[in-house]
Amino acid sequence: MAETHGLMERLEKAVTRLESLFSDSHRSGGMECDGINGVNGSVAPYVEAFDRLLNGSVAEFLRYSKILEGDVKTHAEMVRAAFQAQRSFLVLASQCQEPQEVRKVTWSFKWQLHSGPCFHFYKHGASPKPGPYVKEMNDAATFYTNRVLKDYKNSDTRHVDWVKSYLNIWSELQAYIKEHHTTGLTWSKTGPVASPMSMRSVLTSGSCLSPPPPPPGPPPIFDTETAKDEGTAARSALFAQLNQGEAITKGLRHVSDDQKTHKNPSLRAQGPPVRSPTKSHTPSPTSPKNSPQQNHAPVLELEGKKWRVEYQEDKNDLVINNTELKQVAYIFKCNKSTLQIKGKINSITIDNCKKFGLVFDNVVGIVEVINSRDIQIQVMGKVPTISINKTEGCHIYLSEESLDCEIVSAKSSEMNILIPQDGDYKEFPVPEQFKTAWDGSKLVTEPAEIVG
Repeated sequence: MAETHGLMERLEKAVTRLESLFSDSHRSGGMECDGINGVNGSVAPYVEAFDRLLNGSVAEFLRYSKILEGDVKTHAEMVRAAFQAQRSFLVLASQCQEPQEVRKVTWSFKWQLHSGPCFHFYKHGASPKPGPYVKEMNDAATFYTNRVLKDYKNSDTRHVDWVKSYLNIWSELQAYIKEHHTTGLTWSKTGPVASPMSMRSVLTSGSCLSPPPPPPGPPPIFDTETAKDEGTAARSALFAQLNQGEAITKGLRHVSDDQKTHKNPSLRAQGPPVRSPTKSHTPSPTSPKNSPQQNHAPVLELEGKKWRVEYQEDKNDLVINNTELKQVAYIFKCNKSTLQIKGKINSITIDNCKKFGLVFDNVVGIVEVINSRDIQIQVMGKVPTISINKTEGCHIYLSEESLDCEIVSAKSSEMNILIPQDGDYKEFPVPEQFKTAWDGSKLVTEPAEIVG
């Protein structure tokens, strides 16, 4: 969080320096810069259009972000600072001539800015044809915000409004570029020449030169299901009792004749029989509520050819690098965490995990999900087979390269496969119910149609 606040301060300083440079250029030129289209002293049309974008979609986005508060509000402040810096740069370009080395300075600055929060906004000022790049950013934003819509569309409309306002910024920015900067930024033909050295000093002075490395990807958003967990635990305890079979009578205590009321009349006069304290009346040792919590140290290490990722809690920056084809990954009892596996690996197993996200490049064998709940998997490259067994809730995002992947499932529910289509993802549920009929010679089984 300290790094975020520091980044905000550097962005604010960059805006101030840009405005200062603009004023200095006026004074050093010894005259007022000519207005665009021959109107002396007027604001350039593309600056006015940019102001309308700021006062419209950007202001709406900031308002919805303030309502959600937290990290969302912090991110929105960074967006605001980036747009302010962009506007100062547009004003400078509209009233000053382009320096001879401006393109070199702009691209140098762009690469230094790469991975920073303001990189996407400055990109549209570079030439040539920045519009297609902004469209790519719009598509990327749509992909990630679709997850927010999926989790909150039926529970919290504030998040839905926030997503719409955020995507609206990109759409309007793309339209703005198409109208005013189709082939790049337009500089003034008159006025003082902006100094490349001054521009470099302004743009790189604490703006975004050393941002913290980005996480592997937005972690999947999960809902809390406390009531559902307790219900499942109760059912598990009940089934554990029933599954004892004949062993269920081992806990019963032998009652002698003198303790039986029908053979000992004096006991009937003493009142109702006292219930014997047999083992069957004690709380089940299999109940999660009564079992002591065991704290295990988190593990992320390479043991021989196996990557062990175990007992990770609330970790959204787990990354495995330097993988080899012969290696496998085993992920055990990791909750509310996200792991990214880079490179090509033999196989991946997710076992007994809850609310866990996995992003991987390539797997040559199989990805298995067993005994887990609320799992999200994103395939960046290829994988031949994904197996889902005894799992509640599994969402798999396939890449264009992995569309031939086979999904094998058993004893699982709430499974969805998301297929990329036209820059977006379309969700397809995996059948959970089947119908079987005798066709005269054999049994024929097919998925039952989902109604509703």
